[in-house]
Amino acid sequence: MTRTLGGPALVALAGLLAAAQEGAKETRWWKGNTHTHTLWSDGDAAPEWAADWYKSNGYHFLVLSDHDLLLEGEKWKRIGTGRGEMRPETLRPLLDKFGKTAVFRERAGATEMRLKTLEELRTMFEEEGRFLFIPGEEVSDEYARKPVHHNVMNLASVIRPTGGQSVREILERTMKAVEEEAERAGRPVLVHLNHPNFGWAVEAEDIAHVKQERFFEVYSGHRGARVHGDGRRKSCEQIWDYVLSLRLGKIGGPLLYGLAADDAHQYFVDPAVSRPGRGWVMVRSEKLGADAIVRAMKAGDFYASSGVTLESVTSDRERMTVTVAAQPGLKYLIRFTGTRAPGGRMAEIGARLQETAGPSATYVFKGDELYVRATVVSSRRHPNGYSPEDFETAWAQPVAVRRLAE
Repeated sequence: MTRTLGGPALVALAGLLAAAQEGAKETRWWKGNTHTHTLWSDGDAAPEWAADWYKSNGYHFLVLSDHDLLLEGEKWKRIGTGRGEMRPETLRPLLDKFGKTAVFRERAGATEMRLKTLEELRTMFEEEGRFLFIPGEEVSDEYARKPVHHNVMNLASVIRPTGGQSVREILERTMKAVEEEAERAGRPVLVHLNHPNFGWAVEAEDIAHVKQERFFEVYSGHRGARVHGDGRRKSCEQIWDYVLSLRLGKIGGPLLYGLAADDAHQYFVDPAVSRPGRGWVMVRSEKLGADAIVRAMKAGDFYASSGVTLESVTSDRERMTVTVAAQPGLKYLIRFTGTRAPGGRMAEIGARLQETAGPSATYVFKGDELYVRATVVSSRRHPNGYSPEDFETAWAQPVAVRRLAE
């Protein structure tokens, strides 16, 4: 039976539609790097030099994540050629660009420069809707000489390394410390595990069992991160598939999301172990704000990239579709990866479910996949990659299709 709306009913419907339209906010993609070092710890550039590089190269947000500190208070850096000093050859370009804002002093027969704080950098660089700093820190822990590092963003105070009697205990304690910081700060705080293969420190089993670990670096621009494994030990993508399979198929737990990041340390050396511009995240949010960016990432509304730009990533109960913002003259291969569990038993972990050549592809779920994720590989080599064999790539976040656990 068809009903015709009129009078009060029509007015009510019009009100609902208007409210829905008003509540619908337009979103867009924002480019950012969540792992960056400066002279505040073990980077070779002043913080304003690093900030200027990212802003000038089209980034919208930046996390300056020096080790175990926030960029606050007073810190001076000696000018010299010794370990940890600011080298004279990097001072000249800095003074050419920012000389009027530099502050120096003479101490113990040496010249020192005061490093700018985050608040000073905000005054110099931030622009509403164009460029934003999100406060950050790399919490740098270790167990039995294995480096266990996390990046925390949108925090209000320093989180000290917690220590622990195992790698897994450090993961657990760090997650608890971040939860406590978020409660104290009264705002969303995001933590991601850095370079699990750096020093072969963090195993997939440990990540899988610490269910609060929801983000990790699937791609790091630091050449010590061993993102491709070594033939005997898992690559970062294989770690991702293993964790997803364990959580959805056996032990329970949330999806693990993948980031790409620079872990930039060297701005004046080429070739270098860790240069800026190698990997980043693209976050879809209604505005460029720290809370909005973090909330979008916690919802999985972002992808990782080392050069490929995606136009859209969509999924529903039946399919996943990826569309590339294709560049002229380039070819693309879209690979759908997942673990199937026919009859309730896991088959090959991280199997290649489908490969499609072209700028757009859809994978229709068979129904027995635990999860599906997509990787897009360009035909162009990365001009500044983790390795000379790197091709520009994008990694879309996984979607859960079926859960055997929980």
